Amino acid sequence: MKWDKIITTEQEYEKALKRLSSIVDANPDSPEGMEAELLVTLIEKYEKEHYPIALPEPITAIKEAMEMKGLKDKDLMPAIGSKTIVSLVLNRKRALTIDMIRNLHELLGLPVDVLIQPYKLNSSQEKVK
Repeated sequence: MKWDKIITTEQEYEKALKRLSSIVDANPDSPEGMEAELLVTLIEKYEKEHYPIALPEPITAIKEAMEMKGLKDKDLMPAIGSKTIVSLVLNRKRALTIDMIRNLHELLGLPVDVLIQPYKLNSSQEKVK
């Protein structure tokens, strides 16, 4: 069976996955190999639309990036401000400002859309918007 249409239903998605698993090892230049490449694209499109991956919460993303880069709290001072302000931000007691977001984007390479998301502050339990 050659796949020749967009995946629009869960049933089609399951069939596409099954078909892909049966031809995944085909020679890339063969008709089945080209079909496998097409199926990967169609499956990714369906998954992106129906199973979106939530962005990480900003402070969690900052802490994970720090850990991956081997950074300490003090290393964020150029991006955020004093040691006290860094501590307040990382403990969710002070919100990120636009300047902090820009600086953290540059320093840590985090996407701005992750950093601008609303999140709860510990002090007031209100969402930062």
